[in-house]
Amino acid sequence: MEDQNKNLILATVLSFLVILGWFWLFPPPEPSVDPNAPAAQVQPVTPAPTTAPATAAVAAVPQAPRLAIDTPRLEGSISLLGGRIDDLKLKGYKVSLDANAETVRLLSPVGEDHAYYALYGWSAGGTLEATDAPGAATEWTQVEGSTLAPGQPVKLQWQNGKGLTFTRTLTIDDHYMFAITDAVQNDGAAPVTLQPYGVVARHGKPADLQNFYVLHEGVVGRVDGTLQEVKYKALDELPLVEREGAQAEVLEAGKDGWLGFTDKYWMTVLVPEQGKPFTAVMKYDPRSSIYQTETRLPALTVAPGASAEVTSQLFAGAKEWETIRNYQNDPSLLEGLFGMKADPARPQIGGFIDSIDWGWFFFFTKPIFWVLHLLHGWIGNMGLAIIALTFVLKLIVLPLAYKSYVSMARMKELQPEMEALKERAGDDKAKLQKEMMQLYKDKKVNPAAGCLPIFLQIPIFFSLYKVIFVTLELRQAPFFGWLRDLSAPDPSSLFNLFGLLPWAAPAHPSLMATIFIGLLPILLGISMWLQQKLNPAPTDPAQAMVFAWMPWVFMFMLGSFASGLVLYWITNNTITFIQQYAIMRSHGHRPDIFGNIKAGFGKKPAAAKAPVKGKK
Repeated sequence: MEDQNKNLILATVLSFLVILGWFWLFPPPEPSVDPNAPAAQVQPVTPAPTTAPATAAVAAVPQAPRLAIDTPRLEGSISLLGGRIDDLKLKGYKVSLDANAETVRLLSPVGEDHAYYALYGWSAGGTLEATDAPGAATEWTQVEGSTLAPGQPVKLQWQNGKGLTFTRTLTIDDHYMFAITDAVQNDGAAPVTLQPYGVVARHGKPADLQNFYVLHEGVVGRVDGTLQEVKYKALDELPLVEREGAQAEVLEAGKDGWLGFTDKYWMTVLVPEQGKPFTAVMKYDPRSSIYQTETRLPALTVAPGASAEVTSQLFAGAKEWETIRNYQNDPSLLEGLFGMKADPARPQIGGFIDSIDWGWFFFFTKPIFWVLHLLHGWIGNMGLAIIALTFVLKLIVLPLAYKSYVSMARMKELQPEMEALKERAGDDKAKLQKEMMQLYKDKKVNPAAGCLPIFLQIPIFFSLYKVIFVTLELRQAPFFGWLRDLSAPDPSSLFNLFGLLPWAAPAHPSLMATIFIGLLPILLGISMWLQQKLNPAPTDPAQAMVFAWMPWVFMFMLGSFASGLVLYWITNNTITFIQQYAIMRSHGHRPDIFGNIKAGFGKKPAAAKAPVKGKK
């Protein structure tokens, strides 16, 4: 009995230490205000033609005509100044659960706080001046279409007065993908050299930057099969590259890739034509506090009377798993966007699903989310899907868990023989250890098997934590009643008796919210406590104290975690309780749950008094 209790103590303490370490190293993120957003923009140095496009920033941006964007998922506008895609909202997402909450805004123009936009253009080479090619300050003319919508392209045009006519055609699908086709017609007398490029720029760091260690925010991309993830702090420390006029890193892609900026749930990514080479650039200009990613296609030489054309894509929207997976895998998804027939041989966006931050345990996180997404599609409620996922995970590990619980039950059957060994060995611990190991071997019992379920729970817990924290599908996902967002902590609180008293509960994260926990964490503590009561309390006082406090410590520690994760833990504890009870009953040992509970509340017998010397 003592060995079994020690094993359970070891497993529980290990789990406690892992969760405590996680809680200490990765506390819940707090919203932060960007201190680096500039009050005014400074004109950076213009890089050399054909090697780097002029920066997307300008000192002052005059008002310019705009073209509307209206799709089932997006609304906003395009500025004719530079042809910037710089005003974009996500129709299906609100900034909070409040009834009057604003729609999430992804992109915003220069002149507003934290400007964030996409820009396409040409870098001039050879005998051309920089102003002979369209860039950030170009005034485009609308020649076709007034509203960009699925099946309704818009066309812009600009002439440089030296025989070059530039035409830009923009199309969009019914999700989040733009297609930008830039064409140039050379009606001059000499050949010209031009290099097409795309830029995504951010003025300062995002206002809602979380700076959370396990969450990637910053540059995300893929270059020839290698995932690129660079946080803003690392961008601040890039080396100065003279030809770029800023701190930069330049990567050459031979065949495919994409590059842009990612937030927790949203991203804006440049996708050049796949299967062809391009140059990927990430940089930071400390003079203007502008972060920028660029994709530059190979330079083109256009002969007199000839024309050239390039097409790129821009993803600007929500990181929906199914949408991103389809852009990666479905050869027909972009058919309407490009106005062409589906071509299974046409390269898709390789590795696009990795724009979602799956973390170090991606080999667990990806399949866990896939199953959760599938269950949610069948059930229609994310909370019930988490409960169903817990059953699936427990079923997968059932063979190993069964062996573990059987071993624990058989340990109970060996208690009489173990007690006899202790009496025979006396104080000879080496002899006792040797004979106990022989007994385990003869009876085919593994005393450490009881720890296996806990060891299995650790990577599953971390992976599910990552899934619930970073995936958009869990954002503002309701369960029942007061649980309206499974990605957030339980909003109920002891402070107002779970809403019965007429004052608000303390907000997370705060010390008051940690102390006055919600109903779901309390249920977690009770489920852990009941699971303990399958066995009598250890006779050792130190072990008994650890057992007594463990459920309630976990209850407060996990109270500030996402309610979806706490729901998983409660379900897991409940299933484990039922499994252990059934297996122990099948081996002839009926747990005395009520007796163990009663014993836990009972008073300890008073120690016998030593006889007074000289008295009988």
